[in-house]
Amino acid sequence: MKQFLLITLSLIISGCLGMPASVKPVSDFNVQKYMGKWYEIARLDHSFEEGLSRVTAEYSLKDDGGVSVVNRGFSASENQWEQAEGKAYFVNSPSEGYLKVSFFGPFYGSYVVFTLNDNYQYAFVSGPNTDYLWLLARTPTVKKDVIDLFVQKAKERGFDTERLIYVEQD
Repeated sequence: MKQFLLITLSLIISGCLGMPASVKPVSDFNVQKYMGKWYEIARLDHSFEEGLSRVTAEYSLKDDGGVSVVNRGFSASENQWEQAEGKAYFVNSPSEGYLKVSFFGPFYGSYVVFTLNDNYQYAFVSGPNTDYLWLLARTPTVKKDVIDLFVQKAKERGFDTERLIYVEQD
């Protein structure tokens, strides 16, 4: 029985490190250029972000080669800021936009950058399946053509873009 539980737990955890078959991480990823503050422009909503506005993610390099992650968002219903600190590591190589991220304990989830413009001003990010999707940008707003491209690429990859939340960044 113990062995069955360990195998089941391993399958569940490894399932969180996959990615949708339609999503491929960017190559020639430059982690140095990705560091810094990103604003969440759009997302598929989840309980851990529900009701949050002014959401940002701040990335910085760790001494062990990983990435420190600080996510912040404002909860209007609680009238307070919420913050989560985590860590991320490259799954294959630092030149590929495919990381595993953890905000608690030894449990990791996929963080797959599948579109990134040349000057690192916006990124389209997926999780382990088509239930997780984000549009991040270096500025609190982006031009309509970036949003249109995001929606187009997300639809092509099987994401339910009708469920997108556009994050208030006032």
